[in-house]
Amino acid sequence: MAATPVPPPGPGMGNPNMDGGANPAMPPPPGTDMTGICFRDQLWLNTYPLDRNLVFDYFALSPFYDWTCNNEQLRSRAIHPLDLSQLSKMTGMEYMLSEVMEPHLFVIRKQKRDGPEKVTPVLTYYILDGSIYQSPQLGNVFAARIGRALYHISKAFTIASTKLEKVGNADADNESVSSESKPQKEAIDIKELKRVDHILGALGRKLPPAPPPPAFPEGYVPLTAASDADKAPEDQQPSDGQAPSIDPIIDQGPAKRLRIQ
Repeated sequence: MAATPVPPPGPGMGNPNMDGGANPAMPPPPGTDMTGICFRDQLWLNTYPLDRNLVFDYFALSPFYDWTCNNEQLRSRAIHPLDLSQLSKMTGMEYMLSEVMEPHLFVIRKQKRDGPEKVTPVLTYYILDGSIYQSPQLGNVFAARIGRALYHISKAFTIASTKLEKVGNADADNESVSSESKPQKEAIDIKELKRVDHILGALGRKLPPAPPPPAFPEGYVPLTAASDADKAPEDQQPSDGQAPSIDPIIDQGPAKRLRIQ
């Protein structure tokens, strides 16, 4: 079932679901890192069923859709945009429906086709209960997890070193007073404490920094580079009141963990 193709939004058009309809800003071009945004058209979801036949028409409404893809050419010819028999005869960028769990989850993969059997994956998108997201790069996920782990390990070594120094100083100060008024207790070797403190400090300094993320695939532009190039003077605001740019999808896990005192 092929739907009538909808023309791409012009410079004066906006999506009320994303920008509220007031002074809309154009979304980043397809291929840009847009892992921090979400698209949802509740009016469309209330009108049409979300299944494998219509899910691509719904995805084409989002800013993640590339209007120069091969699927759009099939839509203009009244052919279903996910017809593999037609897509395999073309070359260039295309979208494929890789995983389906109707009506809750749909996984769409963007790939570059160089032949009938030769494709190169570029990006992955998923539609979860009607909301469309861009999946983060696997290398970015690993880099974020490793960097976070190294940070907490380094912090643990620093705290452990501080605690050992406090214990050593307190025992040295109270050694003369407690020896006369209280029974002799097991002595703490100050030299051993300092040696352990030195070992912990050395291990903390030897921890390598977080590895850099791998190279982005062809046609993929990080969001920071795209925003810096298109940043208008009126959008500049003091950096003190802005929150750091953090990927909410990557950063959800550790925030829910219990902190052990």
